Amino acid sequence: MKRHLNTLFVTTEGSYLAKEGASVLVRQQKQTLLRVPLHNLDGIVCFGRVGFSSQLAAACAANDVTLSLMSTYGKFHASVVGYSPGNVLLRRQQYRVAADVNRSALIARNMVAAKIANSRQVYLRAARDCNDDCRRERLQVAAKKLLPAIAMVRCSEDLDQIRGYEGESAARYFAAFNELQNDPESEFRISGRSRRPPLDPMNALLSFLYSILTHDAKSACEAAGLDSAVGFLHRDRPGRPGMALDLMEEFRSFLCDRLALSLVNRKQVKSAGFVKSESGAYRMSDATRKAVLVAYQTRKQDTIEHPFLGEKTTVGLLVHLQARLLARHLRGDLDEYPAFIWR
Repeated sequence: MKRHLNTLFVTTEGSYLAKEGASVLVRQQKQTLLRVPLHNLDGIVCFGRVGFSSQLAAACAANDVTLSLMSTYGKFHASVVGYSPGNVLLRRQQYRVAADVNRSALIARNMVAAKIANSRQVYLRAARDCNDDCRRERLQVAAKKLLPAIAMVRCSEDLDQIRGYEGESAARYFAAFNELQNDPESEFRISGRSRRPPLDPMNALLSFLYSILTHDAKSACEAAGLDSAVGFLHRDRPGRPGMALDLMEEFRSFLCDRLALSLVNRKQVKSAGFVKSESGAYRMSDATRKAVLVAYQTRKQDTIEHPFLGEKTTVGLLVHLQARLLARHLRGDLDEYPAFIWR
């Protein structure tokens, strides 16, 4: 079992990371701002213009610490990883299944069905906690609209059709997303999902959280011996971690969306913490980004009972458990991939 360690997020532009002994140093203008033992980390995520030494990159690779590079907006660029100790037979099987669209569809449909079910659960939980009868009814209607898609996905064996259902359900989910915000006058209200670039503060917040989740999912794939670039739902594309994107679908609404809504509803982040560029894209201020990262790390420490394993675990380990369950399915130990469904 992978221990739930810490991720070091470096958000200050112009920082430089170096190795000194068994520690990582974060420097700026020749001053050491932070010193962290390498063995205390399971990942380092750099945002924007952050440099690092080749000695540190080599140490991270040797110690199974994923070093990920993101844009200032949180878009994933690349990772430095070492030799994967995964069983070559597992990866060969992964490649065989990925090359077979019918077998890929059987795994992809479980992932997509779980994603839609978890998205629906977000609305049901919000309706349960809502004191406004009219708003509660609107939340229940939004949840009801997602229900038919779950059944259609589970019955489908066509990969393109599954992708179509996923896209339609995502559009329905975000069409009512504003109902999940407590303040009807909130400046975080959206008119839909915008990605590249994010055209409002809420989309900027969601994209940032999804990028962090991508890092965690990629690390989970590599730790389980899977190739994070070869997915079943997301097909091969240069530079895209397809398997990591597959794996994170089950956790988008459960982890990222709920955290974003919690931060907004509790006013832990404010619209003043987002800056609009000349291109129309929104980005977070350093203070807001740090607040979001702290909240994300705190959320990963929460405990939950895994719906398939029936064991208590932390939220941060869920994606690692799912990667291992997927590996067991590919090896033939499980007849079907048991996607994570939040209850």
